[in-house]
Amino acid sequence: MQHNKICSTCGTHYTEIPADGICTICKDDRQYIPVGGQRWTTPDDLNKNHSVRILKLSERIYELEIIPQFAIGQRALLVLSDQGNVLWDCIPLLNEPTLEFIRSKGGLSAIAFSHPHYYSNMNDWAAAFDCPVYIHESDRQWIVNYGPHICLWKGEEEGLWGGIRIINVGGHFPGSSILHVSSLSREGTIFCGDTFYLSPSMKHLSVMYSYPNRIPLPLHEVKRIKELFENIPFDTLYGFYSYQNLTEDAQKILQDSLGRYLD
Repeated sequence: MQHNKICSTCGTHYTEIPADGICTICKDDRQYIPVGGQRWTTPDDLNKNHSVRILKLSERIYELEIIPQFAIGQRALLVLSDQGNVLWDCIPLLNEPTLEFIRSKGGLSAIAFSHPHYYSNMNDWAAAFDCPVYIHESDRQWIVNYGPHICLWKGEEEGLWGGIRIINVGGHFPGSSILHVSSLSREGTIFCGDTFYLSPSMKHLSVMYSYPNRIPLPLHEVKRIKELFENIPFDTLYGFYSYQNLTEDAQKILQDSLGRYLD
C-alpha cells in the first residue's frame, strides 16, 4: 500500500494508489495516460520544486497558479465577497504563503468545482479553512478521496449567498458546472474552468466531451447548453488558463460559438 501520492498528469491526490497503479481520473477518455506511462509525485516534492503565484485580476478576484507549471496547468480563482469568500476550483499545492494570503482576505467560506479534473487536494484546502466543498452529485464517482467537508448537491442550481450560485451545465462531465456571480460586472460574471474553453483568439468558446483528446459532444447536448445560457445573464467569463479572461461580450461570444456547432 502506497500513501500520499499525486498523479503528475492531472494533479489528483491519492491516499492509496489504485490497484492497477493508474490514476482513475486519467484512465477515463476525457483525460489521458502519458505516452511514457503513469507517473506519480509526492506532496513534499511538489512543495519543494514548485510555488504558488497569486495574481490580482480585479478588486474581488485573485488567480492562484502553480509555477513552474504542474499537471494540467489549471488555476484556481479566489472570489471575494462580503458574506464569505469562494475558491473556484483547486490547484494541487497548498503552501504556507498561500494560506497566509487567503487568511488575510478573510479565509474561505466555500470551495466549488467546475469538474473532476480539478479536485486535486481539495480535502487539504477544506480542512485548512474548515469550509464545505461543493460537488455536483452526478460526478460523485470521480471522488477518489471522500473527505468530511464534501457537500454533494443536486439539480440545476445551488445558491450560496450574495447573488453567488453554482449552475450545473453538463457537457464535459455530467456534473460540469459554472459559478455565477451577479455583482462582479454589469450583467454578471461566470467562472467556468473548462466547462467552456476560450480560444487564444479570445473570439470562440468550445464545449467538448474531451478537450485533450478532441472528442466532441453530441449536437443535442450543444443545443441544450446553448438554450440554457440564453437565460443566464453575464458579460464576463474566467476560464481554465491564465489568459482566459473575457471581460466584454462574453455571452454573445458563447452564443455565436455554440451556434456555429449547430450550423
